[in-house]
Amino acid sequence: MATTLTQTSFNFPGQTAVYHGKVRDVYTINDSLMVMVATDRISAFDVILPEGIPYKGQALNQIAAYMLDATADLVPNWKIAVPDPMVTVGYKCEGLRLEMIIRGYLAGSAWREYKAGMRELCGVKLPEGMVENQAFPEPIITPTTKAEAGHDENISREEAIAQGIVTAEQFDTMAAYTRALFKKGSEMAADKGLILVDTKYEFGLREGKVILIDEIHTPDSSRYFYADGYEERLKAGEPQKQLSKEFVREWLMANGFMGKEGQKVPEMTPEFVAQVSDRYIELFEHITGKKFEPAPETDLTDRIASNVLSCLSELNPAAAEPIPGV
Repeated sequence: MATTLTQTSFNFPGQTAVYHGKVRDVYTINDSLMVMVATDRISAFDVILPEGIPYKGQALNQIAAYMLDATADLVPNWKIAVPDPMVTVGYKCEGLRLEMIIRGYLAGSAWREYKAGMRELCGVKLPEGMVENQAFPEPIITPTTKAEAGHDENISREEAIAQGIVTAEQFDTMAAYTRALFKKGSEMAADKGLILVDTKYEFGLREGKVILIDEIHTPDSSRYFYADGYEERLKAGEPQKQLSKEFVREWLMANGFMGKEGQKVPEMTPEFVAQVSDRYIELFEHITGKKFEPAPETDLTDRIASNVLSCLSELNPAAAEPIPGV
């Protein structure tokens, strides 16, 4: 089994804060830059699973960088450099506490709620008579609150504004950016024989302006179907062949786990971990059209530290002195 990176504890020059998320560790430098390390942790149902996934961090980081570059002419984003296959360095922004989820198809949690009788999602009315994985007449935006811990909650535009989470102008800018990004992402996916089913985007403020932050169009933030055979499987009521993290959720549910209190995460066997790793690599190659080149596995921490220090010294030569132990 390949080496994985599941924890980090860097101490970079000028470091002013660190945040350990579900799958990413974010280091703030001089309150102006952010070093985002994509670890090999994996989460589902807002729970961090016990086993790391080889090459997951690299695949996610490199897909996100590819997509940020491909959409920079449409939406301003936070990315400055990718000094290591598992790291992106960018501008520090004031995060807006809203995730903009956009859905082109009735799938995943939306389908589960629809099947249970739900016909309105985040203030959006849903048509009657839909079936699983069917396309909406047009993509719908279903925001969620960005929880510090625990589960995110669905919220409508009106509720988000009334609660002071965002202003009306900020929400509408985020919504316009979301639709533009989803359109571009869908076109890029179609070129590679994939369907971008649904995804999420996060935004922040830099100098008062809304910009795109975090990753986009990765299997952690998106769901992809294979276009070939989609219509036939839909008509037959069969599951779609997909490249996303949904199969991990389905495996967990089949083994009695949905992140609820008292439930235990099932054992992740080496075979299952390898299967998940292969899925991430497959999506990288599919969506970018490039062959995945695994980065050196030995001393992941030392490799990342060295690469980030070099990058920071170029961006801010005054802070180039490395700290002992990094």
